[in-house]
Amino acid sequence: MKLTKTEEQLMELIWAKKEIFMKDIIDDYPEPKPATTTIATLLKRMQNKGFVAYNLMGNSRQYYALVKKEDYFSKHVKSLINDFFGSSALQFASFFTKETNLTTTELESLKKIIDDQIERSKK
Repeated sequence: MKLTKTEEQLMELIWAKKEIFMKDIIDDYPEPKPATTTIATLLKRMQNKGFVAYNLMGNSRQYYALVKKEDYFSKHVKSLINDFFGSSALQFASFFTKETNLTTTELESLKKIIDDQIERSKK
């Protein structure tokens, strides 16, 4: 299941805070702030999709994520690789490094990540 862009923006706030009340969600939203009813509708949809849940604290709901940010984005990156690169992570990496205009420093950092991963996979 995928989130809409608006739901992803709200999920980013929830992931950042771990647990968050509606009041804090609205406070943390950038301007122009959405209406409380809009946030409530988004939260309800996200609950139905299995992304968030809440604890009742008195009359207030404290929302928290049911899905880790890393798991969500990992799944979608894998889907992107499958859909656009014929399931080839190598083709994706080639496209990524050529098309994103990485600086030499960024490329060197990426190379270190790859080298570290190679070493881990040898163990």
